Amino acid sequence: MAADSGDRPLRGIRVVTTRERPGQLDRSLTALGAEVVHVPLIETTDPVDGGAALRAELARADEYDWVIVTSPVGAERALPAIGGADVRLATVGTKTAEVAEAIVGRPVDVVPARQLAAALVEAMPTPTGPERVLLAVADRADPATAAALGERGYDVTSVVAYRTLLRHPTADERAVALGADLVAFASGSAATSWADAIGTETPPHVVSIGPSTTAAAEARGLRVTTTATDHSIDGLVAAIVQTATSAS
Repeated sequence: MAADSGDRPLRGIRVVTTRERPGQLDRSLTALGAEVVHVPLIETTDPVDGGAALRAELARADEYDWVIVTSPVGAERALPAIGGADVRLATVGTKTAEVAEAIVGRPVDVVPARQLAAALVEAMPTPTGPERVLLAVADRADPATAAALGERGYDVTSVVAYRTLLRHPTADERAVALGADLVAFASGSAATSWADAIGTETPPHVVSIGPSTTAAAEARGLRVTTTATDHSIDGLVAAIVQTATSAS
């Protein structure tokens, strides 16, 4: 694996990303010279109930103090119904905040510096009285986020906004992915989806956004080369650059 120095240190490096849609990670890697191989391993669809539970909660959004969404898909599915409700908004990650703000036409109240659910919980202000939170999540969401918000003193209602389904790559996509220099896992579900869809075979280098993602990968038999110390997309990109340049 060869990498250049300078402002395009990933030139000549092929990096696999696996989210449903290309996003900030893909753009940042491309800007640094990488050849990004986007192989989506999940797809999103309606909840089992067709979204009935979500619609019911959104119909009484005025009864909540906060609405929290954890992904751009969650923002797209939950926030159009907010309308003029007097409710504060929080998101996990800047991209989700951008989508949310475009939908509701106003700034999001809380966006953590690190794009992790745990960081959002830490960034939320301590309630001064009873405060109700509507947490719109994927069907596979870790219940720890709702539990942690409850421990902070919030009254949390968690509702499924969408389902994430495994997408099996085509034979050509699989070959291209395994022929890359490096794969980036931005979440534990990405690592799990890789193991389910492709198996334990990977490119020579595997870079993870943080310890929980590394643990999920290793639990499925994937060997992680580097774990980002800054658990954000920027931190993941920095870890990819470090891995690529040290291997050259």
